[in-house]
Amino acid sequence: MFHATTILAYRTDKESVIGGDGQVTFGNTVLKNNANKIRTFNNGKVLAGFAGSTADAFNLFDMFEGFLSQRKGDLVKAVIDFSKAWRKDKVLRRLEAMMIVLTLDNIYILTGNGDVVEPEDGAIASIGSGGNFAIASARALAKHSNLSPEEIVRESLKIAGEICIYTNQNIRILKIEKTEI
Repeated sequence: MFHATTILAYRTDKESVIGGDGQVTFGNTVLKNNANKIRTFNNGKVLAGFAGSTADAFNLFDMFEGFLSQRKGDLVKAVIDFSKAWRKDKVLRRLEAMMIVLTLDNIYILTGNGDVVEPEDGAIASIGSGGNFAIASARALAKHSNLSPEEIVRESLKIAGEICIYTNQNIRILKIEKTEI
């Protein structure tokens, strides 16, 4: 596992939420506390988070956005095309980086190895050095509390920030909600 950050995503039938901490480290030094590692795409219909080098994040986010645009917002097709391209690129595939992308209907973890992983429960995914702490917390809170998805993500990231030295508690959250027509 690489020392990068913590990103946590949580999806329900009514909303999807992604959150990330703001810490950027270089070795054992904190360089920045308020980095933004999450974004929206496709007019706010797709959420994404990144764990890895900041410069790599911009490149991979731009690359993913291109595939999403080519596929007219179809996340499933864009994820497959993006993963193939990421895997085939000799430079990019060596990055110690991962992404989570989600909509109201799907959630995927993507890696430079060509992995496209849909979590077994289809609801919770995490990446980064504090990812295991965050996902354990989110699963417990989802099962044993009445917190909203946004509150579950925020509280779980706070817990990860208390445990993982590469994660802080400067948390950013993005969400999309299902609208009734």
